[in-house]
Amino acid sequence: MRIKDKKHPALVLSGGGIKAAAFHIGVCLALKELGFSFAGGSKAQVDELYSDTEMTFKTYVGSSAGAIIGTFLASGYSIEAIIQAFLKGAGLNEVAKKRKHVAVENPLTPLSYRNIFALNLDANTPTRFLPNFFKKKPIMTGGLEVLLKTGFKVNGIFSMKNLEKYLREEVVDDNSFSSLGVDLYVVATQLNHTRKVIFGHFDDTVKTNTIKYAHYAKISESVAASASLPPIFCPYGIEREDGKTIYFFDGEIRDTLSTHVASDHGADLVIASYSIQPYHYNDVMGSLHKYGMPLIFNQALYQAVEQKISKHIHHKKEIKSLIDTVNGYLKEIDLPLAQRDKLMDILISKTHYKPNVDYVYIHPDPQDHKMFFYDHFSLNPEVLTHIVRTGFKCAMGRLRNLNL
Repeated sequence: MRIKDKKHPALVLSGGGIKAAAFHIGVCLALKELGFSFAGGSKAQVDELYSDTEMTFKTYVGSSAGAIIGTFLASGYSIEAIIQAFLKGAGLNEVAKKRKHVAVENPLTPLSYRNIFALNLDANTPTRFLPNFFKKKPIMTGGLEVLLKTGFKVNGIFSMKNLEKYLREEVVDDNSFSSLGVDLYVVATQLNHTRKVIFGHFDDTVKTNTIKYAHYAKISESVAASASLPPIFCPYGIEREDGKTIYFFDGEIRDTLSTHVASDHGADLVIASYSIQPYHYNDVMGSLHKYGMPLIFNQALYQAVEQKISKHIHHKKEIKSLIDTVNGYLKEIDLPLAQRDKLMDILISKTHYKPNVDYVYIHPDPQDHKMFFYDHFSLNPEVLTHIVRTGFKCAMGRLRNLNL
């Protein structure tokens, strides 16, 4: 693979809180160091500033935290502007000022805890933890699970309304996918269904049993929906054109890496960044069993997510191997070219294989125990600095071996 021969690179960014966002920033810094550029802004701005598409991202796919970073980039903000926004949002104005030697022509409004966490105090949300539970016999009988289902009916501690407002008022100009000069796709999960939902600039809403391509949401709404991680954040409702409100939550519940969204829309190089990597035992930290339930739960979640990613990557490799094996066999038996091409076209169509698309996956080293132990929502400058550096190193290590 020769990257400079690729005409339509795409960036796919996964979720994982502020930790994932910082990791993606480090990955983007490495990509910039290697000669990539990030197109963004209105159609006029993109046409003027990014007419040369070589090694230029014009397609962004994001889930949760990845959707936030993708929106920043698609809206025309530089990597440096994003870093400054996190620094100032954490109250580190002095640190941000010291970085003024790097020009930020289009500064981004600081992103603070206030913009991320809004208490879920909606009037329609039950706030009683055990409403009349012990006053009457419950309809269902059972143990702890029934107790929780019956009594603990809060649908989330926080809501994403402040993040939606921040994006709407401080980040995007028009707040419509169609106003962008690049392609931005935001992935969410439909709460009351089994569908993965992809928000973007589509002519109409198209859906199957598993995927829906939705055109009716604003950018800020779709990102808020994608970032609503249960049980911390309550599901986010988006009103359709017919007036019905549909609820969504975290974009990675159905599918962790939606790389197909990029390849389905013309990308020939898909670079995917994800920060979730299960802890591997080392003598420095020892076994996780002594660190308590939160870290054990994180490990369980990470293992489940990493398994989905591994299967995703393995499946693509298996399909490629199958295509190459069949094609090689047809050549070996000297099948006429026209028949061989027809059979291969059928096989490629049935397997949804895209022979001209290459994939690059960037993730933390399993031995990096610090990365695992860092909080997902910390704005601590030392933590963020380490995570950004980790993303940078991981990307450089992965991309250095490729033919740039």
